[in-house]
Amino acid sequence: MHDLAPMTALGASEPRTDMIGPVTIIEAPDWALASVAARLGQETVCQSALEKLLGTAAPGIAGHVSGTALGAFWIGPHIWMVEAPYPTHPDLAAQIKRACTNIGSVTDQTGAWVRFDLTGQDLTRLMERLCNLDMDRMQAGQARRSIIEHLGCYVIRHADGITIYGPRSSAQSLHHALVTAAKSVF
Repeated sequence: MHDLAPMTALGASEPRTDMIGPVTIIEAPDWALASVAARLGQETVCQSALEKLLGTAAPGIAGHVSGTALGAFWIGPHIWMVEAPYPTHPDLAAQIKRACTNIGSVTDQTGAWVRFDLTGQDLTRLMERLCNLDMDRMQAGQARRSIIEHLGCYVIRHADGITIYGPRSSAQSLHHALVTAAKSVF
């Protein structure tokens, strides 16, 4: 029998936290993710089912919402990424599949993405070094896809920080880009 130990995307047993100047970069591995794509002709029904799960309206174009237990962000026409704390939702994709049977295609995305949460002052200055998003105009509750260090990433603006989802297979490269940009700014 194998004796396997869980590791974060950065290859450690504990999530990494980097404090650089006024900014904190936190590896946040404890999030479950699932994509939901409404099937043809079922867009309205699928959106209603998703809203029932979220406890709030599904996000519109470039939107992000946080419901009572789940959050979601828009990734395309009638396509959303749903997020939830992993300890309370280890079966997130299965839960969504039960709610969207025959009306939506659900894919577990938990192992495909790495999440970094950025908090602190002057996050706009940091993000200017990383991507082409105008963070001064991006409001809390908005999500956009952008390129960071040649990687397709999702950037979510919160009232108190920024979340970045990037490909887990490139977690080290993304983390290096975040830390290097923070050191160059601060």
